[in-house]
Amino acid sequence: MQRPMQLTTLHSDPDRSYSASPAEALPRAKLVAEGISKRYGTVEVLHPTDLTIAAGELLTVLGPSGSGKTTLLQIICGLVEPTSGRLLIDGRDQTHTPAHRRDMGVVFQNYALFPHLTVAENVAFPLQMRHLAAHALKAKVAGVLDMVGLGAFSSRFPRELSGGQQQRVALARCLVYQPALILMDEPLGALDRKLRETMQIEIKRLHRETGATIVFVTHDQDEALALSDRICLMNGGHIEQIGTPQDIYERPLNTFVADFIGISNVLRGKVGATGDCLITADGELIIPTGARATTGHSCALVIRPEHLSVAPPGSGGLAGTVVETVYAGAETRLLVALASGTVLTVRHTGAQRSPDVGEAVVVSWDRDRARLLAT
Repeated sequence: MQRPMQLTTLHSDPDRSYSASPAEALPRAKLVAEGISKRYGTVEVLHPTDLTIAAGELLTVLGPSGSGKTTLLQIICGLVEPTSGRLLIDGRDQTHTPAHRRDMGVVFQNYALFPHLTVAENVAFPLQMRHLAAHALKAKVAGVLDMVGLGAFSSRFPRELSGGQQQRVALARCLVYQPALILMDEPLGALDRKLRETMQIEIKRLHRETGATIVFVTHDQDEALALSDRICLMNGGHIEQIGTPQDIYERPLNTFVADFIGISNVLRGKVGATGDCLITADGELIIPTGARATTGHSCALVIRPEHLSVAPPGSGGLAGTVVETVYAGAETRLLVALASGTVLTVRHTGAQRSPDVGEAVVVSWDRDRARLLAT
């Protein structure tokens, strides 16, 4: 991970810096959760969870509704008491520390700006609560507004700003007092797609420039892939996999991860007697080189759409029929139904003509582009 430049204009404490010391060989742990869990009556909404977040890291907590990601966030920021386990921040036990004493900044989905205060007054509010001297406060507010590109909007009120500008104000208000940890709870959920993508780039830039440690909660897989240093994917109250976006996408540990992140084609079956093929409803499929498979075990071959190709009938592969096409500019997405009823998604980006709906095709892939997973 690239070390950010130190921004002295934002420091309210000269002994604290978002940037790690150049002498550090490895990033230190900013937050460590040890066996953190939460139970309501007999229902365990968060199973005992271990999680380490490095200083300066942007970790995205991703998962469907009910996966436990919001409960984890609430425990981290002190809004919910864990049933068991402990939480360390900068090496200090903060498990039972009240929320207002945890030195954390939170950016909400609805921005939570004061409508009767100007942009500068909104950003200055956390510094005023910390009784910062007026001359220092003014300089810090001006510095952070310039960082988020709103220096010329300091006298405007929130109602006079666009959604994206309001989100920048919320980010500036969080950054100005330099909390130990920044928590973002689906902050882009209320924005339209184009503005959301613009704000993703903005958050990446601010993270790179400040070196802040950020925990970003979302249910949007594309957002997680675009933003994260690492992704923590949750399901059913526990962590399914933690890794870089590339690891999660290309090397999923199970079919849930493969199916949740991006589009995956999943072909289920049982490992054949020879151990080198998967017997499915659509025939015997060769498993990837080096994959560990036990005869008779239920497994699945997972292939991403970009690793599939289509050809006219008579070529080697699985026979199917194109049932739908979706034009997306740089690519055409083909939905191909196999004889078993399984529908495969193929990303067709070649210069050759795309098959039409109803056309018979053969689908094939490089065996080592597939991943064999237990089911």
